Amino acid sequence: MNRIPAPALLVTAALTLGLCACSGGSGGAGGPGGDDKQAPPKTRISVNLTGDEARAGEPVTVTLAEGERLKEVNVTDSKGARLEGKVAADGRSWTSARRAAPGTAYAIEARDAAGGSAKAAFTTAAPDKVNKLTLAPGKNTTVGIAQPLSIVFDHPVKNKADVEKHLKVTTSDNTEGSWGWMQDWSGKDRVDWRPKEYWKSGTKVTLDATLSGIDSGAGGWFVRDYTTTFSIGRNQLVKVDLDNHRLTLLRDGQTLKDVPMSAGTPGGEKASWRGRTVLMSKEGTINMRSETVGLGDAYDKMVDYSMRLTWSGMYAHAAPWNAAYFGSANKSSGCIGMSDANARGVYDAVQVGDPFEITGSDAKGTQALNNGYGEWNLSWTEWQAKSALR
Repeated sequence: MNRIPAPALLVTAALTLGLCACSGGSGGAGGPGGDDKQAPPKTRISVNLTGDEARAGEPVTVTLAEGERLKEVNVTDSKGARLEGKVAADGRSWTSARRAAPGTAYAIEARDAAGGSAKAAFTTAAPDKVNKLTLAPGKNTTVGIAQPLSIVFDHPVKNKADVEKHLKVTTSDNTEGSWGWMQDWSGKDRVDWRPKEYWKSGTKVTLDATLSGIDSGAGGWFVRDYTTTFSIGRNQLVKVDLDNHRLTLLRDGQTLKDVPMSAGTPGGEKASWRGRTVLMSKEGTINMRSETVGLGDAYDKMVDYSMRLTWSGMYAHAAPWNAAYFGSANKSSGCIGMSDANARGVYDAVQVGDPFEITGSDAKGTQALNNGYGEWNLSWTEWQAKSALR
């Protein structure tokens, strides 16, 4: 821990000249032909953070040690960014709304009601470790009605409640939602914001992550803020009936496509997951190899119209080699397969963030929370309980 030096008084007196005009050519109080000079108002301040190794993560407090009531305080960093703050009701102190970030130089200028001013400066200690994050969906994108706002952190987050307090979601229609913490499929800490119900088409969403100066705990400090915006696109969802071997795409409640399919072979690891999942990405033509999902050397294929549903490797895609089973049996290695023409039609129509609601007994269980976006499989009460602020 860095040693915090005792607050020091740093003073700069602003000179205010009062000029008195001479009358009748005779000397005034300042001598023959002289000017009266007023003494400059005395202003002194103390700052809670001082020196070149000040502790980060605390608000900046400027206290008036001598002078009239504080009128204005400006605290800026070396890049010109300003720390906003507020003068106390008694006019004797000012406190910043944000915390001082690590490894940052700050300049302070205070002015009082009498016109006096004082300056000070300090630099916070550099962080031992910096924590960063990855945001989804991407900035200025348009996504489906089930897409959560998801944040994955580079390093562990111990101070989850403090971090969550600085994540503000604003929507154009006051959508109700909540944050929920989990361990990502990658093993990293992750927090998602999910609406209570599916988004309404046309909603605009903004995240302001005012994290600069926040200590994540064992994972180190955040040294910058983050922001992202996205919009909700068409109101559509995909229903997958494992038992009846059908995939149905609905838009605004009306059936757009209803196609036969074959899902994962029931009774073992090749079975499909059921539950409400979210289309994570449209990946086109990709190489699928069975060893990457723990199924030995069962297959190694180039697969068209690939739509990822989970991190564990469940996709919806074209599977012409399974044509004999479309609409009649589940015989794949876990994915939802369709004919080339039907897969192309679905692929062209869906958007990232669309929900896939998968039902039926021919499944190996319900998709896990972190295996893609599994939060829709929790009730609203269960999801709210995953907030660090509950």
